[in-house]
Amino acid sequence: MRFDRRSVIASAAALAGAACIPLDQSTKGRIAAKLRIVERALGGRLGVAFIAPEAGASLDYRGAELFPLASTFKTSLAALALSLEQQGKLDLSQRVTWTKDDLIFHTPFTGERIETGATLRELAQAAQQSSDNLAANLVLDRVGGPAGLTEFWQQLGDTSSRLDRMETRLNYVPPGEVRDTTTPISMASTLSKMLISGSGNPLDSERAAELRSWMVDSTTGLARVRAGLPDTWVAGDKTGNSSDWAGTMGYLRGDIGFVESPTGDPVFFAAYHQSPLGDTIDGDRVDAAFAEIGRTLTGWVRRLYTIVLT
Repeated sequence: MRFDRRSVIASAAALAGAACIPLDQSTKGRIAAKLRIVERALGGRLGVAFIAPEAGASLDYRGAELFPLASTFKTSLAALALSLEQQGKLDLSQRVTWTKDDLIFHTPFTGERIETGATLRELAQAAQQSSDNLAANLVLDRVGGPAGLTEFWQQLGDTSSRLDRMETRLNYVPPGEVRDTTTPISMASTLSKMLISGSGNPLDSERAAELRSWMVDSTTGLARVRAGLPDTWVAGDKTGNSSDWAGTMGYLRGDIGFVESPTGDPVFFAAYHQSPLGDTIDGDRVDAAFAEIGRTLTGWVRRLYTIVLT
């Protein structure tokens, strides 16, 4: 079955007829029912978290369950690099070089810069914006490796997220593996702390704005959650993908980011989907499902701020 708005409506009717939609008709109950429809249409597991810090509101579906990070860790990596620069512990103007032999899977930026190299700032930006894997590894090497990023998360109060390996090995997370995982709630909360400057948060206003701009200019997630948001809303994100590693794990698709509500207040989201073992993946179908999550987020934000402002 193709996943589109028509199939969502059909699935909703089928679930309602089977009395599968919960009796909870609160906003959270209705949204949980919508997300359950998305999950059942795709198969596998879907985890979603929305956080609106200024409104003091949050919502999740399987938000405390572990999912592979895949490349969604790269936003936090960029934030860590900016934080270390802010503390005077890392010079992001330092130029780094590499050779053709260093290239790994998916190097759209570093593959074009073999002759000239790049600064650490450029590498952090490339890891975020184009998900360049070698760029991420080169930055990781200079911020304490996977353990350094895990420590950064812990300092932000995130005890669920952990990075244990480098690209591309970190993408192999078979059932039962806890390495290189996060939860939707943890990642959405961590995003909020990285992007809202202030006491206890790791970035000053200038660097938080820089990270925000990198996310807005990212190109990998335009067909996912952002595709379901109103065109006039400002949003930024970071995607993550993993293969099924020859059938030993389910395909992973993720999207984390922020959207600015009509009031200008930021709302943060994290969404992960993992297909069943042995299943194939239809990328367009999964993207359409993430766009439906974006439409669900839009409805929640509109309702939330209508309630708060009246």
